[in-house]
Amino acid sequence: MNEVELIFTALAELSTRQIVETNNATGMEENKVTGKIGGSIAKNAKTVLENKTGKKVISTEMGWHSLYP
Repeated sequence: MNEVELIFTALAELSTRQIVETNNATGMEENKVTGKIGGSIAKNAKTVLENKTGKKVISTEMGWHSLYP
């Protein structure tokens, strides 16, 4: 995982945590919905960066395909 991938993962986790705290989400279903929202925030940011730089954020160096050829 490269530096940019780590940053977007952290953004997804932080966004999710803050939304959970703001909405007082409890239980599996509420937290599942909140997790998807946090993930979509990071996905949107990733898409904007890729569009501005013309480079893909996700690396293929250490992906699952390299673990299981």
